[in-house]
Amino acid sequence: MKEQRLHFDFEARYYTLGELTKDTKQVWFVLHGYGQLAKYFIKKFETLEHKGVYVIAPEGLSHFYLEDIPTRVSSGSNRVGATWMTRENREMDIQNYISYLQSIYDLELNQIDKPSVSIFGFSQGGATATRWALSGKPHFNKFILWAGVFPPDMNFESGKKILKGKKVITVYGDNDPFVTPERMKEMEYLSSKIELTPKKITFHGKHEIDDKTLLSLVDL
Repeated sequence: MKEQRLHFDFEARYYTLGELTKDTKQVWFVLHGYGQLAKYFIKKFETLEHKGVYVIAPEGLSHFYLEDIPTRVSSGSNRVGATWMTRENREMDIQNYISYLQSIYDLELNQIDKPSVSIFGFSQGGATATRWALSGKPHFNKFILWAGVFPPDMNFESGKKILKGKKVITVYGDNDPFVTPERMKEMEYLSSKIELTPKKITFHGKHEIDDKTLLSLVDL
């Protein structure tokens, strides 16, 4: 058996919030977590629209039913989520979503003077945001990991160069069941590998977006 590969045109969607004009001061690319959809995830950022922020929410290129077949049959639920990648064919998925994210960036920002750009990754979207940022393709000013950590296979040399001088912020809920002491130690270790100490912010909550904390990030 021989694996074959090909390139072909692929159509994908993304969502925006607010208006992008020559007066726009900030653009945020917000990347959702595992099993979420961009059209719902972007609603969590509506509070930023009142601050003049233009929000762009890409969506993972792979979709799946959130419940197994017996559950769907018994409950009638057909909820769908998206994911950025799995362990299967992961390197191809990574290159595909980096190309997709950069295509959105180029399309949205190619006709205006570059505003301040923030890249925001929530949970699984944090690893995706990191890989895209460290590809060296997007210009950005602020990098935010919310309820996520750097991926252990990140390019450490690129991380040192690209994140140097950037505003790098981590945000965690103090009751987030996914943010364990082991995960925090891993984050500290990976941060040290790229010679970086992110600004750490915590809020009272779980694996969620907190409006008050989110608004505070606009002016950092």
